[in-house]
Amino acid sequence: MKKILITLIATGILISCGQTKKESPIANVETTNEERQELVPIDEAVMENAVIYEANIRQYSEEGSFNAFTKDIPILKKLGVKVLWLMPIYPISTTKSKGTLGSYYAISDYTKVNPEFGTLDDFRRLVKTAHDNEIYVILDWVANHTGWDHVWLKEHPEYYTKDKDGNITHTVDTDWTDVADLNYDNKEMREQMRNNMLYWLKEENIDGFRCDVAGMVPVDFWNKTVTELKKVKPIFMLAEGWEPELLENAFDMGYGWDTHHKMNDIAKGKADAKEWDKRMTQIDSMYAKDDILMNFTSNHDENSWNGTVRERMGDASELFAALSYVTPGMPLIYSGQEYDMEKRLLFFEKDTIIKKEGVFFPLYEKLGQLKNNNPALHGGKNAASYTRIKTSNDNNILAFLREKNNHKVVFIANMTNEPLKFSLDYKGKFKDYLSGELYESIPKDTQSLDGWKYRILIQE
Repeated sequence: MKKILITLIATGILISCGQTKKESPIANVETTNEERQELVPIDEAVMENAVIYEANIRQYSEEGSFNAFTKDIPILKKLGVKVLWLMPIYPISTTKSKGTLGSYYAISDYTKVNPEFGTLDDFRRLVKTAHDNEIYVILDWVANHTGWDHVWLKEHPEYYTKDKDGNITHTVDTDWTDVADLNYDNKEMREQMRNNMLYWLKEENIDGFRCDVAGMVPVDFWNKTVTELKKVKPIFMLAEGWEPELLENAFDMGYGWDTHHKMNDIAKGKADAKEWDKRMTQIDSMYAKDDILMNFTSNHDENSWNGTVRERMGDASELFAALSYVTPGMPLIYSGQEYDMEKRLLFFEKDTIIKKEGVFFPLYEKLGQLKNNNPALHGGKNAASYTRIKTSNDNNILAFLREKNNHKVVFIANMTNEPLKFSLDYKGKFKDYLSGELYESIPKDTQSLDGWKYRILIQE
């Protein structure tokens, strides 16, 4: 990387992120229509039926650049994506860094872009292309710590947490040795952090933030900061956290970590459909009705450190992908899932996703259309209702109804690896969304489903 940068500087090609006016060309991307209207600010209606996509720019393509990713944004629209979450795009510290390229989450400057990915103009083209495709862009924000090269280490050491000997430390009780922990007792640091976030809203027209380890940062910082951010325009805020207090004022959505863990446990035979029911009851008791949880079968942490979806969920992978769309909340696609990715992406090194359509691309496309267009799957601040349907085998068969504005969707699944026969009683004319088969009513007598199979039924 150093040799590449030296060569670029020597030839005059490398342009300052903050000064460049020249746009980098992107092959195979339709030029933007200047007469096209600006995308209206995100609102609660978008949150009801959105799919969110986590973009790992470094690993998404062989090139690992903004430009290479931008070419595929129209494909994301086909998948029903309405919110694009970019993993950290900022320069990475080299001091105490891990691996060859370091962690995205060890940031050396909050207001520049990582030259590994391209220029600021490349990033602007990405945002414009997303907006032209009616997709909102949120940036991954790392407020808990900085990399060891950040200018604050030299100019404002008082911004950081120190040990008993006065030495700046990494975050306590973690192995994050490549970052320096920030001290939120310092009011000036809070203001600087807030101003850095405001820059991306005011100058670069992004639509919100996904906030890393949000629960490690004081809630009062988030509450005040989001109030200031919303004075610029409406935004979408995602917390990497489950704590209900994060969602009271600052954040629109949190992580459904326990939902995800329940999926893994059921897939491994460690839990059953009754445990899923307990999780749904827990959500009702812990969260307000306008709180949103993100549903996922993978993300960058799960993929790199805990295994691929296939490793964790095996033959149940497709079932839980579908369940993440039809249960209350917002479904996430992590880069590569749409291409049946079956490898753990390297985190501190260059890796590449192989973009070859298999089982999941057409499935996500169909699920995205249903999520986008059927009010019965609304999962935002005015979500559709969720009602458990009783079956003759509630320990192993999950059946529930989602309903809103006279629209109904019924989900029935065998939550085991064995074929099962069962009965349930629910009347109505239905169509199997995936097979197209019509039912005058859902049979109340014996039905059968093979292991890990499911049905999504739409009331006609």
